[in-house]
Amino acid sequence: MRDALTERFGDDVTITESLGQVCADVGPERWAEAVGLARELGFAFFDWLTGVDEDDDFGVVAHVYDPTAHEHLLLRTRVPKADPRLDSVTEIYRGANWHERETHEMFGVIFEGHPDLAPLLLPDGFEGHPLRKDFVLAARVAKAWPGAKEPGESGHGAPSRRRMTPPGVPADWGRSTPAEPTERAARPRRGDDS
Repeated sequence: MRDALTERFGDDVTITESLGQVCADVGPERWAEAVGLARELGFAFFDWLTGVDEDDDFGVVAHVYDPTAHEHLLLRTRVPKADPRLDSVTEIYRGANWHERETHEMFGVIFEGHPDLAPLLLPDGFEGHPLRKDFVLAARVAKAWPGAKEPGESGHGAPSRRRMTPPGVPADWGRSTPAEPTERAARPRRGDDS
C-alpha cells in the first residue's frame, strides 16, 4: 500500500504511522484521487470521515479498511478556512454521503459534487457551524457552565453527592468490624498441620 501511494503521488503524499495506523496526507487537489486509489487497493470498507478545526485550516480525515488484509488507512488533507472546498468522494464510497453532509453542517466544508448537502442534524434555520472553535455557544453566554464545580459547591443550593452502593450490594459490604480480623486470623490456613 505504501509503495502504491508513493508511486502514484510521489512527493505529493506524506506517509506516516500513528498509533499503529498508516496515515497518508495529500493536498486537497488530490484528495479524491487518493481516496479512489485506496478503494482500488482493496480498502473496500468506508468507516468514517470528519473534520478537525486546526488553527489556520480545517483537516479532513477519512478512515478506510481492507477486510481481506485486515489493514487500516487514514487519509488526511487540509483545506483553508477562508474557502473550505474539497471534492466529494460519494462516487467512490457511497457511505461517505452522510459523513460529508455532517462535516459540511458542523464545520462548513463544502464538498464539490456532493449530491445533496442538505442539513442533517441541526434544526431548520440554524446559523453557523457548531464544531468550529470560533463558534460561540449561546447557552454558555447566558448561563455559566454548571460543571465548573462539584455538585453542592455551586452556591445554587444543589445537594451534594452522597455515596451510593451499586444495586444488589449489601449496605455493609466492604466495611470491616473489629471482630472480623481476629476471626480470620484464628482460622487455620490450608496445609497447616496444627
